[in-house]
Amino acid sequence: MGAQGDGLAPGPLFAPLTLTGELVRVRREGPRADLVEVLRASPDRIEPICPHFGSCGGCAVQHWSHEPYLYWKTDQIRQALSRERLETDFAPGFAASPGSRRRLALHVRRGKGGVALGFKARRSWDLINIDVCPVADPRLVAAFPALRALASPFLEHPKSAPTLHVTLTETGIDVDVTGVERRSGGLSADARMRAARAAQSADFARVTLAGEMVFQSRQPMVRFGRAMVGLPAGSFLQAVAAAEDEMAHLALEASAGAHRIADLYCGAGAFTFRLAEIAPVLAVDFSAPAIAALKSAIATAPGLKAVTAEARDLVRRPVLTSELKKVDVVVFDPPRAGALEQVGEIGRSNVAKVVAISCNPATFARDAKVLSVAGFRLDRVHPIDQFLWSPHVELVGVFSR
Repeated sequence: MGAQGDGLAPGPLFAPLTLTGELVRVRREGPRADLVEVLRASPDRIEPICPHFGSCGGCAVQHWSHEPYLYWKTDQIRQALSRERLETDFAPGFAASPGSRRRLALHVRRGKGGVALGFKARRSWDLINIDVCPVADPRLVAAFPALRALASPFLEHPKSAPTLHVTLTETGIDVDVTGVERRSGGLSADARMRAARAAQSADFARVTLAGEMVFQSRQPMVRFGRAMVGLPAGSFLQAVAAAEDEMAHLALEASAGAHRIADLYCGAGAFTFRLAEIAPVLAVDFSAPAIAALKSAIATAPGLKAVTAEARDLVRRPVLTSELKKVDVVVFDPPRAGALEQVGEIGRSNVAKVVAISCNPATFARDAKVLSVAGFRLDRVHPIDQFLWSPHVELVGVFSR
């Protein structure tokens, strides 16, 4: 990037909303800068499709054409592996489409014109009030007015800064609200009643306050393979259904021929039920509600191989080498912190193949190094661009002895 400004200091200068090779005018603030004007644009620059782009902090690179943008995401994984001195083949990746996000975390504030709902501004705590969002499923965008009405009672206390965690399920919209002031007694009975009326009027499936029931007309349900699963309040779910399908397809493809599979950090069974189509599965997750939902859903999917499910903290109590004695394939999908304790046990086991699903290239590379030292080869990586136009990239890595 070339930059014109007030005497730039030596060293790198980070200027969001710019592209490599551009000549720009910026306003400098330490090692960061704000774009003032593009003097010579990159041929890869395109027109953003969202009117909020540039002020809203939700998307970072709507101004970048698709091919170099995807290469940049893949290169993040490649660089993370390189730092651990690992190399592998990169298979074609998955790229989410606009309008496919089924989960949003929407912030809410009291504004002069009423309730403001949207995302944090770029590099700010200010809120950008939005009426459109090109990454979100249109059914969620259509619900924005109803979500504003729902949010109003949760702004009862002046210190409350609610976030609506909104999920589109098979049976309707599920909302879990966090960020409500509780030290002064929490939400009043009147505010709860008004929230319930707003939810009923909007025909939402369920509304919870940090997991505690406020309103429910029906159980929010999601389909994992053949199973219909009742989603626990506040439970993890992949943000894009097509991305989940792609990850599951890759895990199934790599697990072909398995006699017994361990699905670790399994959540409510996004991969478990698909894997159980080919072999018995040991499913383990730290969330007791997720495991309870998984167990309850087994009856909805007849014809699967046996599923054994357990709630267990895999950091403090990883599945041990001795417990993996009869397992030949392990699939794991940990949080951003990775699965360091668990991969140590896998490395000491006789497991033949590992499928690692990761939302953090850095911790994936660290865990991959542990498996590599233990005798595994990283056969290939599949980049997963689930969070469109953000710096965030996910992946599926396949290892074999």
